Amino acid sequence: MEEPRLRDFIRLGVAAALMVLLFAWGAAASEDGGSVPVYTVADTTGDWGFPSPYAHYSRGPGYTRMSFLFDTLVWKDDAGYVPALAERWEMEGDDVYIFHLRDGVTWHDGEPFNADDVVFTVEYTKDHPYQWVDSAIIERAEALDDLTVKLTLSAPYAPFLDQVGGTLPILPEHIWSEVDDPVNYREQDALVGTGPYTLKVEDYKMAQGTYRYVAYDGYYLGSPKVEELLFVKISAPNAAAELLQGRVNMASIEPEMIGQLEGSFEILSVPAHWWNYKLMINHQKEPLSDKRFRQALAYAIDREKLVEIAGRGYGLAGSPGFIPSDNDWYNPEMDDYYPHDPAEAEELLADMGYDGRKIEVLIKGGDTTAERIGELIEADLLAVGINVDLRTMESKAVDSKVGEWDFDLAVSGHGGVIGDPNFLAGNTLDDDFNSARYRDNPELTALLEEQVKETDEDSRREMIDEAQVLYAEDVPALTLFYTESFVAHDGQVALYYTHNGMALGIPIALNKLSFVGV
Repeated sequence: MEEPRLRDFIRLGVAAALMVLLFAWGAAASEDGGSVPVYTVADTTGDWGFPSPYAHYSRGPGYTRMSFLFDTLVWKDDAGYVPALAERWEMEGDDVYIFHLRDGVTWHDGEPFNADDVVFTVEYTKDHPYQWVDSAIIERAEALDDLTVKLTLSAPYAPFLDQVGGTLPILPEHIWSEVDDPVNYREQDALVGTGPYTLKVEDYKMAQGTYRYVAYDGYYLGSPKVEELLFVKISAPNAAAELLQGRVNMASIEPEMIGQLEGSFEILSVPAHWWNYKLMINHQKEPLSDKRFRQALAYAIDREKLVEIAGRGYGLAGSPGFIPSDNDWYNPEMDDYYPHDPAEAEELLADMGYDGRKIEVLIKGGDTTAERIGELIEADLLAVGINVDLRTMESKAVDSKVGEWDFDLAVSGHGGVIGDPNFLAGNTLDDDFNSARYRDNPELTALLEEQVKETDEDSRREMIDEAQVLYAEDVPALTLFYTESFVAHDGQVALYYTHNGMALGIPIALNKLSFVGV
């Protein structure tokens, strides 16, 4: 490794220079197979819920916190699917999966893991639905022996590995069989998994938004190279200073911080289609229930301007069909939908007889990008005669109001706009607050429900293409833009972005395999 240069010491100052030395030491230690005693990750939100499968917050960071404790049958690394609790698997026909489990895996409490735990998890999540996986697709789960599980589906399901096998956390039967209220189960045993880390209840502090994980030496892939993993809350503007002063090892950063950190830290760029901002629309409420009003919104809002100003030029303009333009499943017809056209918006509003009533737009405070989006949208809507009441509130309050249909419009964002195209169905039909929860178009609903059963890719592509057209015409929600964002880290851990995102597509560079070192 090249030694730190004198001009780096001068430019960064003493604290930053020490970080350069620590970076060199840490990278060398990693190359030699040495361990990292403590690794600290900065997070601007902090609390993402109690990290059990049923109590974590229903967003990617919440699932990620849980994934350090609990494993799935299969997982993904930077290249694609890899074995996890199942060392290999095969299909019988279009609707049967056989998983061959690893021998010698133990739960954190020392009890052996076996096929009965997998069968139990499937049945338990049918009785107690898990927020990220619908187990109903599995008609029957059977333990053929201690290390072999047969899962028979009720119908072919094209995204099974992605959305079930690689997302459903496996539970220990000897603990959860006695749990009737999994969401409120917060005892120490609720955190017993097979994952690479353990966590004591007292080491999760909700008020401070901190988590302290300790390596599980009995992990089946070997002892993690990071002995203690900490998550701490910091404000976004302080990210660079926290990194330079050595208080954190990894943090999301604003684009303008790159020049300050380049050379001393490794910079990862999140692909633009891995995170999107979209306008949630209460299509159950007048006048937003009128498709013409929603189409007027699409014409009125200048999505290209949002990228240039709110996104500072980093990102892609949102597709009216939801799927990003750089995704393999994108329908090129979407290029022609809803160019910025205020005159067309005004015509649609006049045609429907919009009476000028005020429309409330909710914005998540603390998210500077969302706040800027709100200001730009307000100007665009006022320009076509839509009266706007812009309201800023805490992030989780916005999610709650959207979930309860207590809103008009809301600027929201989430990851996972990648991987299997079934994310279009999930973001249209699911009951989750991230979804448009839109079933008013029977043709669109039928297409989205049937495409998962189509295992021929060409036929499925035709269905997804048509679904994008129907989605764009109805505008159940409006994707504003897909962001490109950045993470800086000190190189002690070889962080990467998981191929098509972790689980359902989480765009976070904190894959647990990075910390194990496999």
